[in-house]
Amino acid sequence: MLRRSWNAWQDVDAPYFAARVRVLVGQACRDSGDLDATRMELDAARAVFDRLGAQPDLQALRDVNGISTIERQPGGLTAREIEVLQLVASGKTNRTIATELFLSGKTVARHVANIFTKLNVSSRAAATAYAYEHDLMDRT
Repeated sequence: MLRRSWNAWQDVDAPYFAARVRVLVGQACRDSGDLDATRMELDAARAVFDRLGAQPDLQALRDVNGISTIERQPGGLTAREIEVLQLVASGKTNRTIATELFLSGKTVARHVANIFTKLNVSSRAAATAYAYEHDLMDRT
C-alpha cells in the first residue's frame, strides 16, 4: 500500500509527499528487521528533503531512534548505490547487475530509482555522465 502511495506521489510530481511516504516505508522496513532497505529508503527521503530545504523533516530523520547515519558519498549516494551506478555507467542492464551483485531485480530497480532521485537525473545516460564527472568510475 505504501509503495502504491509513493508511486502516486511520484506520478503527480510531488517529491515532498513522495519522500514522506519513503520515511514510512523505511520505518516499516526497520520494524521488519530489513536494515539495508531502511537505510535505502531513509537516505532517498533525506536527499529529497535536503534538495527541497525541508529542515524540520531532516531534523525528524535525525531524531528517529534505531536508524544509524551512514557514510556519505558524492551526491549522498551509499556505497552500494555507487557500486550499482558504476555498473549502470558500464552499460549493464538491471538484470545483469542483479546477477553480479546477488540481488533481486526489484532491489536493483529500487537502487537505480534512488540514484536518479539523489542525483536529480531522469536517465541512465545522465547518471552515467554524473559518475564520470565526479570520478566515481575509479572507486572500488
